[in-house]
Amino acid sequence: MEELSFDKLPKAVAKLSNEVSEIKRILLQSKDEEPEKDKLFTVKEAAEFLELSVPTIYGYVQHKQIPVMKKHKRLYFSKQELMDWIKGGRKKTISEIQQEVDEALSFKKRKI
Repeated sequence: MEELSFDKLPKAVAKLSNEVSEIKRILLQSKDEEPEKDKLFTVKEAAEFLELSVPTIYGYVQHKQIPVMKKHKRLYFSKQELMDWIKGGRKKTISEIQQEVDEALSFKKRKI
């Protein structure tokens, strides 16, 4: 590292100031990109979120078709678990199915 002298001090301070500003910008940007914390919904909120009726939600709970938590006779739904539950119902495209078949066949050929 270059030795500092009194003459080079203003340039060094300016460089440090720029680097601190850049670090601050990166930290603020990464703070904005933090994942959203999981939120708990009541039955009514879950129904609104899923665009279903409250009785439909109770039916899903009764038949254990939807992820739910129960505490003191109250039902709570995790937003993240509801999102995962919705995504779990996704149907694969023909190309995705074909790719899985190709991968399985190539794996089987390698074993032989």
